[in-house]
Amino acid sequence: MGAAPPRPAPRALKPLQCPRAGRAPPLRRPAPRSAPPGPAMETGSKMTARLMLAVGGAVLGSLQFGYNTGVINAPQKVIEDFYNRTWLYRYDEPISPGTLTTLWSLSVAIFSVGGMIGSFSVGLFVNRFGRRNSMLMSNVLAFLAAVLMGFSKMAFSFEMLILGRFIIGLYSGLTTGFVPMYVGEVSPTALRGALGTFHQLGIVLGILIAQVFGLDLIMGNDSLWPLLLGFIFVPALLQCAILPFAPESPRFLLINRNEENKAKSVLKKLRGTTDVSSDLQEMKEESRQMMREKKVTIMELFRSPMYRQPILIAIVLQLSQQLSGINAVFYYSTSIFEKSGVEQPVYATIGSGVVNTAFTVVSLFVVERAGRRTLHLIGLAGMAGCAVLMTIALTLLDQMPWMSYLSIVAIFGFVAFFEIGPGPIPWFIVAELFSQGPRPAAFAVAGLSNWTSNFIVGMGFQYIAQLCGSYVFIIFTVLLVLFFIFTYFKVPETKGRTFDEIASGFRQGGASQSDKTPDEFHSLGADSQV
Repeated sequence: MGAAPPRPAPRALKPLQCPRAGRAPPLRRPAPRSAPPGPAMETGSKMTARLMLAVGGAVLGSLQFGYNTGVINAPQKVIEDFYNRTWLYRYDEPISPGTLTTLWSLSVAIFSVGGMIGSFSVGLFVNRFGRRNSMLMSNVLAFLAAVLMGFSKMAFSFEMLILGRFIIGLYSGLTTGFVPMYVGEVSPTALRGALGTFHQLGIVLGILIAQVFGLDLIMGNDSLWPLLLGFIFVPALLQCAILPFAPESPRFLLINRNEENKAKSVLKKLRGTTDVSSDLQEMKEESRQMMREKKVTIMELFRSPMYRQPILIAIVLQLSQQLSGINAVFYYSTSIFEKSGVEQPVYATIGSGVVNTAFTVVSLFVVERAGRRTLHLIGLAGMAGCAVLMTIALTLLDQMPWMSYLSIVAIFGFVAFFEIGPGPIPWFIVAELFSQGPRPAAFAVAGLSNWTSNFIVGMGFQYIAQLCGSYVFIIFTVLLVLFFIFTYFKVPETKGRTFDEIASGFRQGGASQSDKTPDEFHSLGADSQV
C-alpha cells in the first residue's frame, strides 16, 4: 500500500480494561446519533411489491445453490448403478469398488471446485454488467448444466454428469456473491438484515426440495434420476422470467455508473415513496468514502497490519462453517442413517431438512437480539455435543439397537445448532468487518476459503469414514472445539454497529500497533481519523 497521509495528533484516550487476558474486548459503541427529520424512518421499513419481486427473483439463485447441494444425496445408489452399467458397457467388466468410490466422490466434490472458481470471479461481472444483469447472464450456466446432467444416462456418459456438476458449481459460486450483494443494495436500511437472511433461507429450502424430489416414489429412482438432476432448468427459467421486471441496484447505478436520475427513479419504485433523499444522501456518502479509500488487493489484505486481523477472523469463520461437518451430513446423510439402522433413511434425511429450514427461520428473529458472536458460540458448542452423541450412537449400535433413535436426535440437533450460528453468521460478520474499499477482496478470499473447505469435506469424507468407522465425527468434534476457542478469544461482537464503526477500529489499530495497547485499539470509535 502507498504511504498514508499524515494523521492529526490523536486525542488522549483512557484505555478500557480488558475483561479477560487474551480475549478480544468488545468494540466500544459511540454515542447514538439523532435520526434525521422527515418521513425516512417511516418509509424505511416499508415492504413494497417491487422490493418483494426483486428479492424473490434473486433468491431463486440461492434456492438453486441449495438444491444442487442436496440433490446428489438420495439417488446415490441408482447413480452408482448407472456408473457400473456404463463401465460394463464400455470395458466388458464390472467397475472396481475403489474406482466407483472415486467417481462418486468426484461427482460430489467437483461441485465445490466449480464453486471456488465462481466465487472468486464475482467481481469480474458485477462491476461491469451490474448486479441484476449478472444474475440473468449466469443462468446460461444453469441451462447448460441441466442439459448435460439430464441427458447423461441417455448418452451412457458419466463424464457428462460430472461436467454438469462442475458447471452448476460455477453458477452456485457466482450466486453466493451476486444474491447477497443485490439483496443488500436494494433493501432499505431498516430491512437489510432481515431480507439479507433470505439468501440462507433460500439455500435450506433448496436442500429440502431436493430431498423430497429425491424420494424413490418421485424422481429418486432408476428411470427418473436424470430428470431430478436436470430439474434446475425450471428455477433458471423462472428467474429469467422474473428478473427483467426487477430493477437494477440503485447503488450500482449511482456509485458505479454515476446515473443519479436512474437511481432516484429506481429508489422511488422500491421504497413506494417520492421522498428518497435520505437514501440518496447515504449512497453519496458511500461514494465519497470509496473515493477516499484505496482499492485493496487480495495480497494487501495479508500484508497490511490493519487488515490482517479481520481477514484472519473472516477465513476462520468460513472454515468453521464448512469444517464443522455439516456438509458431511448433507452429502452422506442417507448412508449415515442406514448405518444407524434406520429402516427408512430417506425420510429421516428429509426430517433433517425440515429441521434445517425451521431453525433458519428461528435465527432470523434472534440474530439482532442475541448478537452474532453469541449465536456462533452457541451453535459451535451444540454441534460439538451432538457430534459426540452421534459417535456414541454409531459405536454402540450393534450392542444396543435403540441407539438408532439417538443417532437421529443427534443429527437433527447437529443441523439445528448449525442454523442457529455457523450457518448464517459467518457471512454476516465478514460483511461487517470490512469497509467499502477492502470489502470486495475480502469477500473473494472468504468465498474461496468456504468453497475450498467444502471441497475437502466432499472429496475426503467417504475415505475418512471408511478408515475411522464410527469414530469419524470425533474429527469434527475436535475442529468445533478449536473454532469455539478462536471465536471466544478473537471475534468481537458486531451487533448494532455500522460497517465503518467496526472497520475504523481495525484500521486505526493496525496503523499503529507498535505504539498502542490492545485496550486502546478497541477503544477507538467511528470518529477516528482515517
